[in-house]
Amino acid sequence: MIEARHLRVLRAVAGTGSFSAAARELGCTQPAVSQQMKALEQSVGTPLLIRTGREMRLTESGEVLARHAASVLASLTAAEEEVAALTGLRAGRVRLVSFPSGSSSLVPAAVAALRADHPGTRVSLVEAEPPRSVEMLRAGDCDIALAFRYPGDAGDADEWHDLVVRPLVTDRLVGLVPDGHRFGRAERVGIGELAEEPWIAGCPRCRRHLVQVCEAAGFSPRIDFATDDYPAVVGLVGAGLGVAVLPQLAVESVRTTGVRTVEMVPEVRREVVALSLPDLARVPAVAAMLDRLARTAAR
Repeated sequence: MIEARHLRVLRAVAGTGSFSAAARELGCTQPAVSQQMKALEQSVGTPLLIRTGREMRLTESGEVLARHAASVLASLTAAEEEVAALTGLRAGRVRLVSFPSGSSSLVPAAVAALRADHPGTRVSLVEAEPPRSVEMLRAGDCDIALAFRYPGDAGDADEWHDLVVRPLVTDRLVGLVPDGHRFGRAERVGIGELAEEPWIAGCPRCRRHLVQVCEAAGFSPRIDFATDDYPAVVGLVGAGLGVAVLPQLAVESVRTTGVRTVEMVPEVRREVVALSLPDLARVPAVAAMLDRLARTAAR
């Protein structure tokens, strides 16, 4: 018989490449991981792992089982939570994953509201940018993923087609220039007017969209610095090392000393959403968290 705990160990070994790393991730000992993998191999009657140098590699059978393990564990989590609610247990668990500016702007108030209404509900948070956050949702590593997409990101419509999509907010992009910049006191700046400037770019998805917008304006941006850290972007702009475009949510979450914000033309907005799997979205704690996120965004 295949047990859920064995599937969790298999996924950990597959993801980390070794028993010792899997043990650290799961918070147990290496011998415990080895014993559970042996038990799983006995259950299915075939080897699931082979050692190649210092790493463990999945056999073909191991790859099949690991691929199904993600959906099995996600469904099992949903089942456990629904059964707990039906039997009168008022505790719950919600695992959130969010991009950084969502973590600082939308998540705190939403979690505080949920805890005020349901003190027994536990909420955890880790950070990841899309599409990684969506991958984590599908792998059963979270219950709700905050994500965003820009106009023209057609791939997201396909990637999200089977998910519950809760729109939260439309986030405007603003330009950042150093104090004393020739456009520092301008209210609006055409992006083409910044064609000769060095640029500081953000996360890979934001970076790709920046290039698309600039190319539509007739130039390719010279990106001197690229960082996922929004305070670092502001710091680099403030030091006079370039200009940047950031979402308004990101700008509101950091100190903008030495930086001026300007309205960009053409205006660009990104759609911020909360995503969940259909089965998980019916779990009371997850549904309540989705509602609190929507209320926070509406304010």
